[in-house]
Amino acid sequence: MAIRAASLDAPDMQAITVRIRRPALTGGLTHVNVDSSEISQSVALTIELASVTTVILLVIGVPLAWWLARSKTFLSEAVAAMIALPLVLPPAALGFCVLVLLGPDGPGGVLASFWGGRTLAFTFGGIVVGSVLSALPLVVQPIRNAFVAVGDHPLAMTGRVSPLYAFIAISAPLARLELVKAALLGFSHTIGTFGVVMMIGGNIPGRTKVLSAYVVDYVQASRWHEASVVAAGMVMVALATIFTLAIIDRHCARRGTESS
Repeated sequence: MAIRAASLDAPDMQAITVRIRRPALTGGLTHVNVDSSEISQSVALTIELASVTTVILLVIGVPLAWWLARSKTFLSEAVAAMIALPLVLPPAALGFCVLVLLGPDGPGGVLASFWGGRTLAFTFGGIVVGSVLSALPLVVQPIRNAFVAVGDHPLAMTGRVSPLYAFIAISAPLARLELVKAALLGFSHTIGTFGVVMMIGGNIPGRTKVLSAYVVDYVQASRWHEASVVAAGMVMVALATIFTLAIIDRHCARRGTESS
């Protein structure tokens, strides 16, 4: 919109033009300008986050699932309930709790002080912590069920062996397909996560802004084509994961039929 004004006392004076740029959207939303390089950077960041998170999930989740499957104490059920909490807790609430823990006054601030930082919030390490906690029940529960299904019979046939040897040589190989399924679930869940990462990471481009955040930004800016392209890519990743899990389940069912 342009407003033209001319001085009444100086007819020969050129008109003054004042241009006022209207906001791209009503309601205070601004237009989001994101080029392909930023999208590529976000894709790389999202894949890196999912890869690191998946590795940590397996390192933590497999021994934890083994202990939960073997333990008969009340403590193990209490730990299992704490692990499953992110399944029912709203992502924003989970993100807020983790944000407080990672802040300057929490354990994250103490840990960050060792390398001169003040907080783990709004950092890549912080969103890794949030992603691990968010996806942990999706990894631990199926692996625990696999270890329970293995039972004690294969361990009893080996005689008296150490728990570590029984885990590495017997239970883990028997549950290897469930380990693969758990890794796929953890990876794909991290690809699509948004609420927890946004609360902890602050949605900083190039540092903590994952791919799912661009879908929200595009929708808010009414850029439906860009939002559709990014969302379609994430849907394809999810479908590929579900298809792979179905193939693994079919293979397991066929192997169980042949063995019986």
